[in-house]
Amino acid sequence: MCGIIGIVGGEEAAPKMMEALKRLEYRGYDSAGVATLVDGKLDRRRAVGKLAALSEELAANPIQGTVGIGHTRWATHGAPTVANAHPHATDRAMVVHNGIIENFKELRTELEEHGYSFQTETDTETVVALLTYYLEQGISPFDAADATLKRLKGAFALCMLFRNTDDLIICARRGSPLAIGYGDRSMYIGSDALALAPFTNRICYLEEGDWASVTRNGAQIFDEEGRLANRQVAEIPVTACLVDKGEYKHFMAKEIHEQPVVMENLLSAYISADHQRFVAPVEDLDFTSLSRLSIVACGTAHYAGAVSKYWFEQLAKFPCDVDVASEFRYRQPPLDPNGAALFVSQSGETADTLAALRHCREAEQRILSVVNVPTSTIARESDAPLPTLAGPEIGVASTKAFTCQLTVLASLAAIVARQRGVIDAAEEAKMAGEMLKLPALMRDALKLESTIASAAADLSKYHDVLYLGRGAMFPLALEGALKLKEISYMHAEGYASGELKHGPIALISEEVPVVVLAPRDELFDKTVSNMQEVMARGGRIILISDEAGVAEAGEGAWKTITMPEVDPMLAPILYTIPVQLLAYHGAVVKGTDVDQPRNLAKSVTVE
Repeated sequence: MCGIIGIVGGEEAAPKMMEALKRLEYRGYDSAGVATLVDGKLDRRRAVGKLAALSEELAANPIQGTVGIGHTRWATHGAPTVANAHPHATDRAMVVHNGIIENFKELRTELEEHGYSFQTETDTETVVALLTYYLEQGISPFDAADATLKRLKGAFALCMLFRNTDDLIICARRGSPLAIGYGDRSMYIGSDALALAPFTNRICYLEEGDWASVTRNGAQIFDEEGRLANRQVAEIPVTACLVDKGEYKHFMAKEIHEQPVVMENLLSAYISADHQRFVAPVEDLDFTSLSRLSIVACGTAHYAGAVSKYWFEQLAKFPCDVDVASEFRYRQPPLDPNGAALFVSQSGETADTLAALRHCREAEQRILSVVNVPTSTIARESDAPLPTLAGPEIGVASTKAFTCQLTVLASLAAIVARQRGVIDAAEEAKMAGEMLKLPALMRDALKLESTIASAAADLSKYHDVLYLGRGAMFPLALEGALKLKEISYMHAEGYASGELKHGPIALISEEVPVVVLAPRDELFDKTVSNMQEVMARGGRIILISDEAGVAEAGEGAWKTITMPEVDPMLAPILYTIPVQLLAYHGAVVKGTDVDQPRNLAKSVTVE
């Protein structure tokens, strides 16, 4: 959500900032802008819409300077307009900002009493006005920034640029990620390492509450108490920052097709070399003394947690709760003194999830996480961060990160079952063997793409779609509906099959297709009964099942997708592929922006 770039270098900054902002498009945005310092004067260019609009503005009105800040904005306060786009400016300073300043109205009222007027609806304009107020007291940019930061409440990442100061950017983070990149007589600031990858692989992540003074010679970092803080500079592997669609039209398509390969890599980290047992790439992961697990996440990650609840309770016989992160703290659930809390996040920066983590930390819970970015805040603040090893995921709609989350959670459930004596070595080895089949089964499922694309083309003609599933397939039905909503903008809902007759069946007609997720498992007969209820009322069924399931229940279905046979426990992982492809190809037919759907952001860093 939003993206920041800052450069203090020796070459023209604007082209580099545009390259970095392009790499931050995946975060979601609706306007963009850049600013530089030229002969001591501040200059900026802004545009609404995609970066192409800003590129056109820069082509018509070039901007020079070797120090600059840039931003992609996801609107919170104020509509997407040029006036509301960042950077925000006065005659003394410019600011770019991710997050929300919670006390901006109070500060704005105070500044208006001092004679300041405001031209935008944004909270960010208040920051640059406050910064200017302190600069006009005759104090240095450093001290003005310090005074400004002490007045701000909320979650934010900030970069500040100052008139007549061509070797300085001041940046800060509180609740929103920010990284500093170290180059050769050049320094860089970005929302994540991905933005900085073209310029340097030496990255330092600011900790919560940190702020920094960045010049061409390096950075001075201070903690929220104002003390000098040496943060570790790490070398980020170049392969971790590669961003290329390759032969695919969209990143989402590429990432769907990457799943067999990333699954192979992931399984090699979570299954022993002899294929007999599950292992965790963290030390001291012991569930024998724990009594309950609370899983907390948002969106797709929450559905991964909901699937795993079935695994933890059925396989490991371990009590498990699953909560939406934005509701968790406010529900004020009583937390078992011997409990653990597990947080699932692709980015590791999700604001609601991070806030829930800190709430559980205060309650003295053991903190685990399932994250794709090992350097993220959630990973760093966890006792046991479990990596998903999915690699960069650029498409806003999560695909390979979701299947990797499921696989890590299934592996963890098996480890818990073994530790608590619920399964023996033979059962564990059998499960490991079944899981090792997943990459090949995924490749087989991807061979069904043309069949799925055809079904998606017909599905896209309708306005409303229902998804049904039972057991662990119920959360996957929710995920399928979410995917369709996210990228095709079609209305879709997911339901537990058995809940159909408790209300949703009123929606059934020839105009409401129903996607049924029904592997031939112990709940298959019940799911088929619910499916028959739909067909009896004229509903159009897309049945996704294996060969035996399609043979038994496919008659009368509008469409059938015949999946490879898979161990029932692992069906939610494999059946994710047709769910993703239905959404993807439906969106392609409808001509929507698949990788950057409207109003959405990859990393939601504000509540």
